[in-house]
Amino acid sequence: MRLGLIGCGNVAEFGHLPAILSTPGLELTALLDPVPGRAEDYARRFGGKAFTSSDAFFKERLDVVTVTSSAPAHLQNVLEAAKHGVHVMCEKPIAMTDREGARMVAAMKKAGKEFFVGFCYRFSPVAQQIRRWVAEGVVGEIKCVRLVYIWGLHGQYMQDPDGKWIESPYYLGRMVEGGPLVDCGVHQIDLARWWLRSDPANWSSAGAWVTGYEAPDHVWLHMYHANGATSTVEVSYSYGHTARNPRNVFTYELIGEGGVIRYDRDGYILEARHGQGVLTAPGASEKNFPGMYAALVERLNGGDVEMPTAEDAIMATKIARRAVESAIASRTGPTPPVLP
Repeated sequence: MRLGLIGCGNVAEFGHLPAILSTPGLELTALLDPVPGRAEDYARRFGGKAFTSSDAFFKERLDVVTVTSSAPAHLQNVLEAAKHGVHVMCEKPIAMTDREGARMVAAMKKAGKEFFVGFCYRFSPVAQQIRRWVAEGVVGEIKCVRLVYIWGLHGQYMQDPDGKWIESPYYLGRMVEGGPLVDCGVHQIDLARWWLRSDPANWSSAGAWVTGYEAPDHVWLHMYHANGATSTVEVSYSYGHTARNPRNVFTYELIGEGGVIRYDRDGYILEARHGQGVLTAPGASEKNFPGMYAALVERLNGGDVEMPTAEDAIMATKIARRAVESAIASRTGPTPPVLP
């Protein structure tokens, strides 16, 4: 399948492109980025033809497009893919508003093409094993899910070529798009829905402001699912964001009537503790881009494989944005200063 990629940024470089190149059945055909020279640089390193014009890009007879541009550009990118009759794999957050997401879904359905979202966390061996354990009732019915991802997003500040400390454009961009819950937290929201096989009926949130943005940089989300279970997501960009030697905390905990399933990325621990003892399984990274693209090829070839859909992404993004808006509305006290 001839694949084109739109948006030559960080997530394309470290995640999507290496996976695309290692996936049988995919050919990296074209790369599109509006910034002069960026697509050319990626083409030299990864292959494919470079374009700054979408019209020329879509003339490459593409079968599927991966959208890894910034979130505000997703609407235009997906609508153009629909216009040219191309399947889409889109990065999260899928859209800036619910209305944009609905437009994208309608356009892709009208084109008769598949529309998936890059929820690569679902394809981790860890997430897959947890899904099996939950389905098998290894720790009984799950009543509570606790998901923690607190880190510093590689630092709020960086040095420019002259050695001057400046605010990281990467950090700024993610905060302007909605902060950690909208950017990273949608993965945790999706996992909670996917593991519990139940949508949240309602939710509440709270935020903390360590840095000087409108969106909170540390967020707590509490979801009440239709099946009676609850799930909590804690996500941060200000945990060690100015430290020379930061550390991250990334854990999954699923509390059932008969035990606990626990994953800790520090040591890649994956275990289920119940009344008969402890079950252990091989740990792994929380992400799996190669697994996601292998599933994409299988699905587009007619295989019966589950893929995260645009509707899944719209649900997760809707919850994240509403939660951030609620946290902002309930904020009290003076606006904190931006750290030097």
